[in-house]
Amino acid sequence: MTDRRVLVTTAYLEPGDEVHRLLRDAGFATVFARPEDRRRSGRSLREAVADADGVEGIVAGTDQFTAEVLEAAPLLRVVGRCGAGYDNVDVAAATRRGVAVTHTPGANRRSVAEYVLGLLVCCARGIPRNAADVRAGGWPQPGGRELGGATLGIVGLGSIGQAVARLGLALGMRVLAYDPHLDRAFLEETGTRALPLADVLRESDFVTLHIALDATTRHLIDAAALRRLKPGAYLINTARGGVLDEDALAGALARGELAGAALDVLEREPLPAGSPLRGLDNVLVTGHIAGATVEARSRSSLSAAHQVLDVLRGQAPAHLVNPGYRDARNAVR
Repeated sequence: MTDRRVLVTTAYLEPGDEVHRLLRDAGFATVFARPEDRRRSGRSLREAVADADGVEGIVAGTDQFTAEVLEAAPLLRVVGRCGAGYDNVDVAAATRRGVAVTHTPGANRRSVAEYVLGLLVCCARGIPRNAADVRAGGWPQPGGRELGGATLGIVGLGSIGQAVARLGLALGMRVLAYDPHLDRAFLEETGTRALPLADVLRESDFVTLHIALDATTRHLIDAAALRRLKPGAYLINTARGGVLDEDALAGALARGELAGAALDVLEREPLPAGSPLRGLDNVLVTGHIAGATVEARSRSSLSAAHQVLDVLRGQAPAHLVNPGYRDARNAVR
């Protein structure tokens, strides 16, 4: 029986599933320390990592893998993040310890793009509010607007942003985009127009955020940026909560400075009881489910597990975040 261990903290994975079978067939024992497991046991993430004695790899979800958590696993060699974002992992600390960090960009591209399309329709037609009014006994028939002919502004034209652009174009929308690193071939192929951020915000009827969160993009959409939006514009965020100043957004919505917003990601999740977003009838908040389809979860988790195995076998993973980890690991040797 093997003593080599991989820890699974991703909430939607479970014993006996395809990831578990993959790791088992590769000769690794799998230890589960998902959020629900830790709640039942009363353990913190750091305690769960420390208790998984000898763990060499982690298939990680959205938990915060701080330097303190990483230090609890002295034999750790790789953290495989299920998802495109890895801002929940202290990459610098991992690199110093010679721990590889991988992620799964593109695995949930279609799922998120389709969800954004749903949010666009909800905003344009006021579906959630109308359904709530009917459920309460009313029968209001407010007017909405068509997406065809409207301008869609995309902030972040990576894999997901491009998929959203294609859906918008298929609906007959005019598509504008801002990205610090533009894919010129995509722009030429689709006719998507690249503009500075201020112009994208100013000209769009609907703005959707798909930019990664880092030090340069935190609160990229702040009070000043929100003031550039049209009074009748809608803002959608399925990227990361930190790219948007939620307090500034709540103020703008309360003052009627934009028509509404739809948020699937927040700076603090779940939505705090005291959040200024609560009580506003022109904001729709969902529980970080844009990428939560059966198909996307399967692609993402299997990709993460395969990359964990690649690193543990001394092979190059498909999506390595921190190539510099090798220097620290070689120094230890």
